[in-house]
Amino acid sequence: MHTIDLAVIVVYLLASAWLGLWLSGKQRTVRDYFIGSRQMPWWAVCLSVVATETSALTVISTPGIAFLDNVTFLQVAIGYFIGRLVVAFVLLPRYYSGDMTTAYAYLGVRFGRGMQGTASVTFLFTRLLADGVRLFAAAIPMKIVLDAFGLEMSYFTIVALLGVATILYTLVGGIKAVVWVDVLQMSVYMIGGIVALAVIVQSLDVNFWSVAQEAGKTQFLDFTSDPVSSPYATVTALVGGALLSMASHGADQLIVQRLLGCKSLRDAQLALVMSGVVVFLQFALFLTVGLALYSYYEQRTVDQMGLANSDELFPTFIVDGMPVGIAGLMLAGIMAAAMSTLSSSLSALSSSTMSDLYQRFSRRSLDEAGALRMSRLFTLGWGLVFIGAAAMFTGTDNPVVELGLSVASLTYGGLLGAFFLGMWVPRARQTDAVVSFAVAVATMSSLFLFAPDLVGFTWYTAIGVAITLGLGYLLSRRHREDGPGTAEDDLSPRPDAEERA
Repeated sequence: MHTIDLAVIVVYLLASAWLGLWLSGKQRTVRDYFIGSRQMPWWAVCLSVVATETSALTVISTPGIAFLDNVTFLQVAIGYFIGRLVVAFVLLPRYYSGDMTTAYAYLGVRFGRGMQGTASVTFLFTRLLADGVRLFAAAIPMKIVLDAFGLEMSYFTIVALLGVATILYTLVGGIKAVVWVDVLQMSVYMIGGIVALAVIVQSLDVNFWSVAQEAGKTQFLDFTSDPVSSPYATVTALVGGALLSMASHGADQLIVQRLLGCKSLRDAQLALVMSGVVVFLQFALFLTVGLALYSYYEQRTVDQMGLANSDELFPTFIVDGMPVGIAGLMLAGIMAAAMSTLSSSLSALSSSTMSDLYQRFSRRSLDEAGALRMSRLFTLGWGLVFIGAAAMFTGTDNPVVELGLSVASLTYGGLLGAFFLGMWVPRARQTDAVVSFAVAVATMSSLFLFAPDLVGFTWYTAIGVAITLGLGYLLSRRHREDGPGTAEDDLSPRPDAEERA
């Protein structure tokens, strides 16, 4: 590493934060702060969606998947695209018709504030764990860079520095700052990935694709593996990927918040569908980088290279093999990707806390200025909690991208199932939804903790949806066919609750 690379990293991170604040303008209301007054262009939202869902995990971990195994992971991206189509034409119209600011407001209208609060709290907890993994992932290449300069820092120190910097611009600029920084950072790391691939190919005396083919690493479809235990068997990847995308983009406030910031429903649908195309290309790029690295490192194993795990593979190449200046820019992109994801989570967590919990359950009435101050306090509080959550992770035997997806999948099935229960089972009431949702989350958490090898993580969302829908339907049979919310329910909201939703 050269001093120029370190200078590039520092300048880029400062410039990206400044750009986000400059383009975000002044925030005057909660609507400005959380959804940009619905004035954001669809293409910026599209790139922001992609940057948020992939972030540093894609850059760091995805090349390692192809290096260790093959490119069957790309099947999941096809499932992602299918899931986005369902969200775009089934769920998004409901959000826009109700002029909502969070995904869980729909559950509040359909079932009551008890279900809305339950979904929101679950989202807060899951997002905290999943993005704690992502923030830790960004510390991996940063530590390699600092070690190369003789500046040894712990993972916690690196996480704290990234977290504080991110809190500052998110606290001031709100969702607009987040989206515009997303656009910048995604452009940088995609260009960096292309440059990295070009550098590797130019340095090789062999055709890396032929070498990968001989080793069986170019396999795209997998019809032979056990579809239950293998996450990348074709049926599993397509179905699981579609359901995971439906949940993450239709029932997760992290993504829905951006889509609600578009100027119209059509723009939101266009942003979401096109993001599926960009995600496929992005996965393909970084998997190809992994195949090229397999030839670059002469088919050695991770252990033979002296690395702790495959997540250190691509960051190590960036430090050792990329040209001066380009290496710094690529690492800066990884850092900014992590900061982007963290800022996205902070904005989503604070919006859900404010809209789904505080405004729904608090009897205190705030004017616009007071509500904006409270929203910023929530942003600050969640930022500090995030730093603590990321510090819990010290390493993982599996690629960190798989850990992140597994953690997020624990509650995605229950959340998506609750939305479908509200749309497809008219008899279902709040108690039915809450109980079935809780059972689904408890079941998936037990699988993750006590039997992680029994079922592939791509099935988590499907199982959660099936439990929530099936149990919710059975519980709803207790009620008369009067339509939702007509019978006495111990969790039913007061009339003013539905008006506020």
